[in-house]
Amino acid sequence: MNNDSRCDMIAKNIKVILHNVAEAKASCGRESDDIKIMAVSKTVPPEYVNFAVSKGFSLIGENRVQEFLQKKEYYVNNAEIQFIGHLQSNKIKYIIDSVSMIQSVDSVSLAKEIGRQALKNGKCMDILCEVNIGGENSKSGFSPDSLADAVYELAQTDGIKVRGFMTIPPKSDSPIYLEKMQRLYMDIKAAKIDNTDISVLSMGMSGDYVDAVKYGSTMVRIGTGLFGARQK
Repeated sequence: MNNDSRCDMIAKNIKVILHNVAEAKASCGRESDDIKIMAVSKTVPPEYVNFAVSKGFSLIGENRVQEFLQKKEYYVNNAEIQFIGHLQSNKIKYIIDSVSMIQSVDSVSLAKEIGRQALKNGKCMDILCEVNIGGENSKSGFSPDSLADAVYELAQTDGIKVRGFMTIPPKSDSPIYLEKMQRLYMDIKAAKIDNTDISVLSMGMSGDYVDAVKYGSTMVRIGTGLFGARQK
């Protein structure tokens, strides 16, 4: 596929995504809600990411530290980058100044190290707690039962601000887990924990973003549904 045809495909996919999100919002009475659409750039060359930005998809999700470091200087200035992949503590220092949020915070210890690195750089980093809503052994993240206690602890940690939660539900019975995550999000949000700003529920990817919107997601993360099949 040449550059022009891939850009044409991305432009068509954007129209489909926007239509699907609008229909999903209307079907559950969320027309006035602002649902952010994140372009997930894993394996996608910067020129196509920049094309998506030019079409209004300016929120970019990066999965891999090394890949991001190789690509970031080629991104247009108006792209907002958030980190959504598994993050090792020793890699935080490489991205702390370049991203607006870290979504994949899967432990208290990682969150505290993010806070420490943020303070060293004179900033406060917005974070999302990653929730293993399906209790899957193959995935990291806070268990639903431990999440509230973790938020209370992290609320007292300098250098970070808990903004909400991110999850990847099991592919089977996805709506069941999306609903469970929605309830958990609403319960903790309603608690109004000091020093937090719980306003982001990041759930829904290319295969389930329509259902995620129906279950209260405020941000969907779309990669293959936007850019096409990933390159290895």
